[in-house]
Amino acid sequence: MSGEFNFIEKIRRRSSQSGQRPAVIPDLHLGIGDDTAVLGEESGRETLITVDLLVEEVDFRLDYAVPRWLGHKALAVSLSDIAAMGGDPRFALLTLGIPPSLISGERNGAEHFWEEFFDGYFELAERHGITLIGGDISAVPAQMTIDSIVMGHSRKGHAVRRSGAQQGQAIYVTGEIGAAATGLRLLFAGERANQSERCLVQQAIRAQLAPDPRVEFGRRLGRSGLVGAMIDVSDGLAQDLHHICNESRVGAVIDAGELPVAPCLDLLGLEQAQRLALALEGGEDYELLFTAARAVEDQLREMAGPDLRLSRIGTIVDQDSGNSAILIRQGDEHPHPLKVRGYDHFSR
Repeated sequence: MSGEFNFIEKIRRRSSQSGQRPAVIPDLHLGIGDDTAVLGEESGRETLITVDLLVEEVDFRLDYAVPRWLGHKALAVSLSDIAAMGGDPRFALLTLGIPPSLISGERNGAEHFWEEFFDGYFELAERHGITLIGGDISAVPAQMTIDSIVMGHSRKGHAVRRSGAQQGQAIYVTGEIGAAATGLRLLFAGERANQSERCLVQQAIRAQLAPDPRVEFGRRLGRSGLVGAMIDVSDGLAQDLHHICNESRVGAVIDAGELPVAPCLDLLGLEQAQRLALALEGGEDYELLFTAARAVEDQLREMAGPDLRLSRIGTIVDQDSGNSAILIRQGDEHPHPLKVRGYDHFSR
């Protein structure tokens, strides 16, 4: 790349070429090109804003990252947050801290890296109708950083919070859990991505490097009004369910046999207890974990459709009954407390 402003201009051109042009987006009065973007407001709705920071050597490594998938994931993790609120994502901002090795186009294929990165970013943006409206770039001494902001909307009073779970509601999760954690272990063991293959190894690696946020289903859940509480599975199902229980002041009982554990966990040759622990604690699956009345399950499954797996994995219980912690039931055993573990950036 030939300089900061040339780099910004390339991003601006990519943004204007992808999907909707700013001039035809009613909410966007001014996009990339000024000191700030300008958005129009509308009565009867609320604005949702989320931010995610990805740091090289903490959240990803360039020695195994696929640039196209890294661009995809940079946006996907924030889209998943909007989905978890039942919202409709609309706009994005992106800030990049770029190390010396990725500034010069003559070193380490930097020009190709950024072309691929933005291919992945804008492909996902177009799929979900997202417009990039701004951001920033800076040189950094060493590790690359990616700061992703996504803005969206929900009807006033209809954003799904973590605090709405009620005693007696069922607990549901989309898709499968544990694939991303498996993919990370495989990458650490020396496996690498092959974008053309679809074997179990590559499915696990793709789950880690290019997660698929449940944007449309999250939007449907938000509009339905059927959901009590919701969160995306980013830090591990056990820990994220714990967040719901804390905010809602309830307990939970989950059935181990109903957990939709990804088949690729079998690749690791773990004992049953280790396999269950990885599925519950691994994180980065970016599935939706939510509560709803058992009576509306048929409606939920209809909304999910035939292509999205939806599993009922447990029940919300009264915290006052002594079940303030999450309990887990395995087979016919009496439920016992589940030790809540998950990802913590400060525990490294």
